[in-house]
Amino acid sequence: MPPADSSTTAATEARAAHAVVLDRITVRYGDARRGRRGRAPVTAVSDVSLTLDRGEFVVLVGPSGCGKTTLLRIVAGFERPAEGTATTHGEAPTPGRGTGVVFQQPRLFPWRTVGGNLAFALARHGVPRDARAARTAELLSQVGLSGMEHRRTWELSGGQQQRVAIARALAGEPELLLLDEPFAALDALTREHLQEEVRTLASRTGTTVLFVTHSAEEAILLGSRVLVMAAGPGRIVEEIAVPLPREPTTDVAALRGTAEFARLRGELAASLRNTATS
Repeated sequence: MPPADSSTTAATEARAAHAVVLDRITVRYGDARRGRRGRAPVTAVSDVSLTLDRGEFVVLVGPSGCGKTTLLRIVAGFERPAEGTATTHGEAPTPGRGTGVVFQQPRLFPWRTVGGNLAFALARHGVPRDARAARTAELLSQVGLSGMEHRRTWELSGGQQQRVAIARALAGEPELLLLDEPFAALDALTREHLQEEVRTLASRTGTTVLFVTHSAEEAILLGSRVLVMAAGPGRIVEEIAVPLPREPTTDVAALRGTAEFARLRGELAASLRNTATS
């Protein structure tokens, strides 16, 4: 068996050292052939590269149609690019393997209780039946829903349902958590509470997070790094580092009122305005 090429081995090791690597990703939709029913392909994302280190909280922000969700789906393994490569922890993305996903809508099973929804996820991840009740209680405690195992999902508020969705995503103890505008449909106060909880949860567990949003304020509050995307086709046009404290004990509510938070939010808002008019 011939020895592995040293450059190939080095590239493989470099990818494995990161939680996520997207290398020159291009995504196209539509028939590549023009014809009676075919359409010219539309390039949704063009030549996007990004890297997430383990434990990072990275936010993708940009206008509708810029490809944020498309990139998230590639990282999750739900889609494959037309060009380029994607890896999570050094391997090709596979749905459910080491990755939890939270969508804009909770997508819970309405015929199951809160505990039943989590038990289903735990069973899929191979947790023994006799360990599921304790793990369910632990997950609900993490998202501030202790004692609600027997509640029906339709009895919960929108914010509570989304907390259950986050708990379900954490059921397999994922190394990587992907969130696609999970708070967009919630009222402002509930949204603020969940932002603070997710930020604290990520800093406490060290989970790598890729988060999609339209909101400059949400992006600055949550991300340790923010990537600004533009449309036509989707591409990353700017990166903003967010050097705000991220310890689990950080008073997130107080952080919103600091001058540094206001400065970063203004910088990102200006970048988004420039992106929209360019």
